[in-house]
Amino acid sequence: MNIPEFFGENVFNEKVMQEKLPKEVFKSLAKTIEEGKLLDISVANAVATAMKEWAISKGATHYTHWFQPMTGITAEKHDSFISTTNDGGVLMDFSGKELVKGEPDASSFPNGGIRATFEARGYTAWDPTSFAFLKDDTLYIPSVFCSYSGEVLDKKAPLLRSMESLNKQALRILRLLGDTETARVHATVGAEQEYFLIDRKVWEQRKDLIFTGRTLFGNRPPKGQELDDHYFGSIKPRVLAFMKDLDNELWKLGIPAKTEHNEVAPAQHELAPIFSLVNKACDENQLTMEVMKKVAQKHGMVCLLHEKPFDGIAGSGKHNNWSMTTNNGENLFNLGKTPYENARFMLFFAAVVKGVDEYQDLLRVSISTASNDCRLGGHEAPPVIISMHIGEELQAIIESIERGEKYHTGAKNTIMLGVDSLPDLPKDTTDRNRTSPFAFTGNKFEFRMLGSSLSISCPNIMLNTIVAEELEQFADILDKADDVDKALNELVATTLKEHKRIIFNGNNYSPEWYMEAQRRGLSNYKDTPEVLPHYIDEKNVELFARQHIYTKREIQSRMEILLDNYSKVRNIEALTMIDMARTDIYPSVNKYMGELVSFIKDVKSTTPSVDTSTQEELLKILSIANANMMKNIKQLEEMVELAKTVDGVSPKATFFADKVLPVMNNVRKYADEMEQLTDAKHWPFPVYGDILFSIV
Repeated sequence: MNIPEFFGENVFNEKVMQEKLPKEVFKSLAKTIEEGKLLDISVANAVATAMKEWAISKGATHYTHWFQPMTGITAEKHDSFISTTNDGGVLMDFSGKELVKGEPDASSFPNGGIRATFEARGYTAWDPTSFAFLKDDTLYIPSVFCSYSGEVLDKKAPLLRSMESLNKQALRILRLLGDTETARVHATVGAEQEYFLIDRKVWEQRKDLIFTGRTLFGNRPPKGQELDDHYFGSIKPRVLAFMKDLDNELWKLGIPAKTEHNEVAPAQHELAPIFSLVNKACDENQLTMEVMKKVAQKHGMVCLLHEKPFDGIAGSGKHNNWSMTTNNGENLFNLGKTPYENARFMLFFAAVVKGVDEYQDLLRVSISTASNDCRLGGHEAPPVIISMHIGEELQAIIESIERGEKYHTGAKNTIMLGVDSLPDLPKDTTDRNRTSPFAFTGNKFEFRMLGSSLSISCPNIMLNTIVAEELEQFADILDKADDVDKALNELVATTLKEHKRIIFNGNNYSPEWYMEAQRRGLSNYKDTPEVLPHYIDEKNVELFARQHIYTKREIQSRMEILLDNYSKVRNIEALTMIDMARTDIYPSVNKYMGELVSFIKDVKSTTPSVDTSTQEELLKILSIANANMMKNIKQLEEMVELAKTVDGVSPKATFFADKVLPVMNNVRKYADEMEQLTDAKHWPFPVYGDILFSIV
């Protein structure tokens, strides 16, 4: 297998463009991609023709504007290339106008009140900064999505805006520091994707997995992750075959899948790609999740992307490794070896520290969903309090700056292994703090709070925007300085001193940290309904307006969409729980209790000397638990009905979180108790042990 030969074979990438496009057309398109220059319609026509011919030569019959509405997944409407002729025939046609703009029905997508149902028109517009690709005999054209009145209805357009804002302010800083060569600054991202693989046959027997993506009932299996034997362990042949196929499909799409391994929990795995520009990385991660599901199905498995599919078992996250690089390939978060590089690093680093501290709420908003609420705060995920881990060396540098002293690195840091045949290992400047929500890991920041099913667009919009805001403030200060070097040193020292409360290098899982975080005044939002209303806090509305990311109306709509989605998810879970309890668990337990009653009667009538107290006690426990479960089911039904009467997206989401979820937890408590006491042949669906160890 020659991987370089087929890598990206289904992508209309730069190499293909150079081959297929006239030289001047390619130059013009490259300027649009690299510098954001407006695309001329003549260039669009030439690109459309070349794109169509390339796609048809590879078997494509249709094209689609592929966009990312506020559903959190992607959307597409397919049109064929055919155009009729006067003689009754057809030809394959695709114009620049069709490439640049599409017109889907916008009425049925979430819009948060921006559009009425009868106002159906919306537009998709080609995003030339992300390559078109082929999938299932269709040409996919990455696009933005907006309403007829111009408001953005998707996740891509604001991301592109945030990238432009970050680039603008970063270039201002670099120019002030004497850099006249850098033409563009990019945000780059590598998104580590965690997921579960289970056998499709057991999935088909669990309504909760089918309808909600997670189990609403179930006890821990006798063996879980206690021995840590699954983590980085030998990969099972069936899973390895899946991973091989997955890599091949992703590589064909130009997605640089790099690392794969077993994760902590049984049946849990991870895939990590090589870094990409943030816009491409977001597109590629959406594709990765889709391809994972399709490849799993081909192998008779189901890929679970829910953040917490199994209670008491480690959930799945998506680590967002964010950095900033120049068009010359320089990483702005490399500490460097010269005073200039050190000063530049410290300034950009200080901007991140300040931004994370001042906009804790926005970072928390960006990862908040009903499904991620099931995971955050557990001992396999960061807590809900935002803080930064920076490591020993950076901590020492900051302390030196505070004292006004020069930092001395001392001896070169190496790890001595003590075996002559083994090399000494260079020691990284930071350890990996698995408990930290936001950690500096050498030349990037790892935002660990993202849920596995989440689009990475929103977290990166937030990161790009808040850092752009801080860099703009820094640039305004340095712009007025007579001595830029002196002003820079003072700015870094003052900023780090004022915002050091956000830095914590310890154990974020410890109870002491919660008390310490409260003392520091850090935010602590317990769940999605509590934090989402802060999306429209005045300071956040002003931030997005200044950086030209969202209008106030667009932010309001997003908050309403997300809160409404929370309520809908919880409602589906409640209805699924009611159905499973009433039609599966209750009758199955009753049937088993009937057998116990018959057994006790038979024994007493035939061999009265035999003690049946154990069976009678079991019968009593099951009877009470089943009755209590149904009592709570009735209450749950009443709560679901009552939720319909709650006005407003925020009060409704809060009602589901504070009133409905506790009743659901009670239902589960009694059902899980009965699972442990009921004969396995009578329990109506596979238990955790059956599911987690279904891949052999």
